[in-house]
Amino acid sequence: MQQTQLQPLVEVLRVTQRYGGKDRQFTAIQDVNLTIGDGEFVALLGPSGCGKSTLLRIITGLNRPSEGLVRYRGQALHGVNPHATIVFQTFALFPWLTVQENVAVALQARGVTYDEAQKRAIELIDLVGLDGFEQAYPRELSGGMRQKVGIARALAVDPELLCLDEPFSALDVLSAETLRGEVLELWTSGKLHIRAVLMVSHNIEEAVFMADRIVVMDKNPGRVITEIPINLPHPRDRKSEAFAALVARVYAVLAGQTQPEAVEYGTEPGQSGQTRLLPMASVTALAGLIEQANASDVERDPIVHLQDELGLDLDQLLPLIEAAELLGFARVESGDLILTPLGEAFAEASIQSRKEIFASRLRRLPFFRWMMRMLTAADNQSLRWEVFLAALEREFPRAEAERQLDIALEWGRYAELFAYDDAEGRFFLEAPVGTVAG
Repeated sequence: MQQTQLQPLVEVLRVTQRYGGKDRQFTAIQDVNLTIGDGEFVALLGPSGCGKSTLLRIITGLNRPSEGLVRYRGQALHGVNPHATIVFQTFALFPWLTVQENVAVALQARGVTYDEAQKRAIELIDLVGLDGFEQAYPRELSGGMRQKVGIARALAVDPELLCLDEPFSALDVLSAETLRGEVLELWTSGKLHIRAVLMVSHNIEEAVFMADRIVVMDKNPGRVITEIPINLPHPRDRKSEAFAALVARVYAVLAGQTQPEAVEYGTEPGQSGQTRLLPMASVTALAGLIEQANASDVERDPIVHLQDELGLDLDQLLPLIEAAELLGFARVESGDLILTPLGEAFAEASIQSRKEIFASRLRRLPFFRWMMRMLTAADNQSLRWEVFLAALEREFPRAEAERQLDIALEWGRYAELFAYDDAEGRFFLEAPVGTVAG
C-alpha cells in the first residue's frame, strides 16, 4: 500500500510530555516531530523507557501532551481520536463474553444495533481466521487466538489509523510469527479500510519485516533520533542480504557510538546537568556478555550476532551493552561491540579480581561517588534506603528512582563498596572509608 506521494494523515508537531509538579518533573518525550502518511505502515522502535507507548497514546488522543500539537487530516486533535484504535500487548478481553460478544461489544458501544453488531462481528472473526470459534470463551483460546480477537475488535469500529502497542510481545515465538504474517496479509491485501498502521515494537526484525518506515527513538528524554525507510517489497525474505543489511543498520543506530567519559558518566544526583541513569543490567548477565565477546574469534562482534548467540531480546541486550560501555569494558562502533583491554582482563580474571576491577570502575561513576560520599559523612557510616530514595525522587519519578536504587544496590554489593541490611532497610560501609575518589 505504499504510494509515491503520501498525503499526511497524522502530524506530530514539537510534542513534549512531562509528568509531575513544578518542583519535580520528569520528561517522558521531548520535542518530537513525526508525520504518518496516508497508506503507510510505520514502526516506532527504541529501548524501554524511550516513550514509544506515550507517543502512541498522544497520537490516539488518550493522553494530552504538555506541549505541542497533533493534527489529524490537517485538523488539530482535541480529545480521543475517533478515527483511531489501539491493540495492546495484553489481550484485554472480557472473560465472561464469547469471542463474538467480545467483538460485538465494540460496535454496540458506538451505537450499532445488536443484530447488526452480531453480523459484523461474525464477518470480522472470519476475516482474522477464527471462523468456528464465535461461541468460545477467552479461556478456551491460545494466546495467539486471543490476540486475534483483540485485533478483530479493533477493526470492528472501522478505523482509519490502526495502532499496535507491542501486539506480539506476550505471545510465544511461533504464535507471534504466525500472527505477524496474518496482520501483514490483511494490511497488504487491501481488504481493510485502514489508511495507516502505527506499531510500537522493541523487535528489530519484526519492524524491518512489517514496516515501510522505522522511526528510531532514544531515551532520557524520549526523542526521535532518526528515520529509516524500508524499501523492500512484500513478502520480505529474512534471509536476503538486503534484509540483513537493514537489520544491522537499525542495530547500529540503536547501539549508537561510545561517547567520552564526561558525556557517558553524566553528573551526580543533585548537581546541575544530566544525571546518568544506571542501565538495568545484572552483574551476572553483564559478565556473560563480556565472556561471550572475549571468547569470540573476531575483534569486533556485530551486535546483531550477539543477540542471537545470547538468546536475548533487544530490551535485554541494550542495557548490558550500555553497562559495558559505562564501566569501560567495551566500546561500540558502527553496530559492533569491541572489548577494551580492561574488558578482556575482567573476562579472564579470578572471582576476587573481577570484584576489584568492578569496584574500581564504580568509584569513577558520579552516581556511586555520591552514594559513597553520603555514607561516609553519615553517622555510623549508615543511611536508610528512604534517604537515598527521597534524594533520587528529586531527579526521577518514584518508580524509576526505586529501579535505580535496586541496580545500585546489586552493583555496590557485588563490588563490596557497601553492604545492606534488608531487615532494617539500611545501607552501610563495611569498613571505615577515609576518602572517596572524586
